[in-house]
Amino acid sequence: MSADFKRYKCMNCNTIYDEALGDPENGVLPGTRWEDVPDDWVCPECGSEKRDFMLIDWE
Repeated sequence: MSADFKRYKCMNCNTIYDEALGDPENGVLPGTRWEDVPDDWVCPECGSEKRDFMLIDWE
């Protein structure tokens, strides 16, 4: 993983959103920064909202 990309974890099911990988199956291309993920995007595993994810990689 590039140091430039961060990861976020769903606090409900522990799914990881990795900026380097995106979520192409749900319209979020690889390399999409968290702030650029649409606000209506939901966790592909449990359907939780974007606000339910927490940053797990710090600088």
